[in-house]
Amino acid sequence: MRQDDILDRIAELKRAGTAFAVATVVRTVRATAAKAGAKAVILPDGTVLAGWIGGGCARGAVIRAAREALADGAPRLISVQPEAALAEGGLSPGETRDGIRFARNMCPSRGMMDIFVEAVMPAPECVICGAAPVAVALADLAPRMGFSVTACAPAEEQAAFAAPDRRIEGYALEVAPTGARYVVVATQGKGDEAALRAALSVPSAYLAFVGSRAKTAALRDRLTAAGVAPEAFANLRAPAGLDLGAITPEEIALSILAEMVALRRAGQRGG
Repeated sequence: MRQDDILDRIAELKRAGTAFAVATVVRTVRATAAKAGAKAVILPDGTVLAGWIGGGCARGAVIRAAREALADGAPRLISVQPEAALAEGGLSPGETRDGIRFARNMCPSRGMMDIFVEAVMPAPECVICGAAPVAVALADLAPRMGFSVTACAPAEEQAAFAAPDRRIEGYALEVAPTGARYVVVATQGKGDEAALRAALSVPSAYLAFVGSRAKTAALRDRLTAAGVAPEAFANLRAPAGLDLGAITPEEIALSILAEMVALRRAGQRGG
C-alpha cells in the first residue's frame, strides 16, 4: 500500500471516531524487510488494517505494543534485535530500559528495527446538559483542550450554543458512546431532575453536577424515590470542578475543565 493510501485510511478512521494505533519504523540496521518510514495501522483487536512493518520478526511485538498503547494512551518504542545483540547489551526479550522495550528478532536476516507505536484516540466528548451560563462557558472552553462538544438542551435553548460539534434536543444520551464521554449537568434550575436522571442512566468516564451539595442531596432523594438505583450516584461529582474558589460562570467552567483534564491525563503523568 502506498504511503498516501495509508494516510487516507488514517484520515477515514479519524473522521469515523475509531481508535487505532500507528506503528512507524524509525530506524533499521542491516538487512530488514521494512525500511525506515514504513507504517502500519493497527486496530484495537490487533488487526493490521493497512500498511506493513515487516513479517513475523516484528509483528507480534508491535501488535502487543499497539494494543497496550490503545489501552492507556501512552506511546511505545520497540527495538527488535537478534538474540546475540540483546545478550551483548545485557538485555532480555520483553525488557524495558530507558523507555525502550526490547524484542527478539528470530529471522535469519538478523537485522535490527526500531518502531514507534502511538495510539490515535477519538476526541473525548464533553456532553453538556443544560444551557445555563456555566454550560455555555464550558462549551466555549472545552474544544481548546481537545474535547468535542455535544450540547443537550431543549430546542428552545439550543441557540445559547454557538457551534457545538453535535446537538441533542432534550437529554436522550446514547448508551454506547464512540469514545470517552465526560458528562456535565449544568441546567441550574431548568430541568435539573430530567437531565440528571438521563446522565445517570448512561456510562461515562466523568459525571458532574453544577450545584450545591444540598441541592444534589435533594435531587438524589427524589430520584432514588422515583426508582433510580442509589449506586448510580457513586461516581457523581458535585459540586462539579476542582476547588479553585471560582465565582463567575467562566471560572466555574474552567474548574470543571481542569477536573476533566486531570482525570483524562491521570495515567500519563510522569514519575
